[in-house]
Amino acid sequence: MTAPRIAWALGRRYMGWPTRAATRPRTYGRDRVPKTGGFVYAINHLHWIDIPIIGVVSPRNIAFVAKFEAFDFPGLGRFLRWHGTIAVRRGESDRDAVRQMRQAAREGHAVGLFVEGTRMTTGRPGPAQPGAAMIALQENVPVIPVAIYGTQFWRPSHMGRCAVAFGEPLRFEGLPKGGKGYKEATVEIEGRINVLFDWLADAHAKGLPAGLVPPV
Repeated sequence: MTAPRIAWALGRRYMGWPTRAATRPRTYGRDRVPKTGGFVYAINHLHWIDIPIIGVVSPRNIAFVAKFEAFDFPGLGRFLRWHGTIAVRRGESDRDAVRQMRQAAREGHAVGLFVEGTRMTTGRPGPAQPGAAMIALQENVPVIPVAIYGTQFWRPSHMGRCAVAFGEPLRFEGLPKGGKGYKEATVEIEGRINVLFDWLADAHAKGLPAGLVPPV
C-alpha cells in the first residue's frame, strides 16, 4: 500500500468524524463519480473547510492541488505530501505541477482542483481557470463538476449545514488540445458548477432533503 493510500485511510477516520460533526454534509450525485480510472474534480472554493468536506464525501481518494506556499509551513508540508497533494505556483506557468497532475490522471487517480485558483469571498463560484480542462483534454479523462454550498456561511461559532453536489462526468474528446479547446471546455465546466450551486441553494432553502437528484 502506498503512502497516500495509508494517509487517506487514516485521515478518513481521524479527520472524517470531526468534519462530519462540524458541517453535517448532505451529498447529492455521489454515484456519478467513476469507480475506477483517472478524472478531474472541478470544485468551487468558498472556505478552507471545503477541502476536508470534499475529502470526506468523495468515494475516491484525491490528489488535491494546493498553492506552493502551503508546503512551507512546518509540519503542514509533510502532511500534504503524505496525502499525495500536488504543489502549484500560482500566477505563473508551473510545468512541474502540470506534469504531476497529468501523471496522476494518467495513472488512474482523482485530481482535485478548486477551479477559481483561490477562495471566493463573494459567496458564490467565481471565474474558472483552465487547469481542469487542460488536464482533461491532454489525458483524455472526464471532468466531474462539483459544487459546494453552505461553507460561505460556516464559522466555528456558527456551524451551519453544508452540501455537495456532483455533476455528470464531462468529456471533451472533440475539442482541440490547445488554448481554444481549454477555453471552450472551461466555459462548460464553469457553467455546470454554477447550475449545481444554484440547485444546492434551492435545496438548502428546503432543508436539504435526502434523495434529490442534482441536474446533469
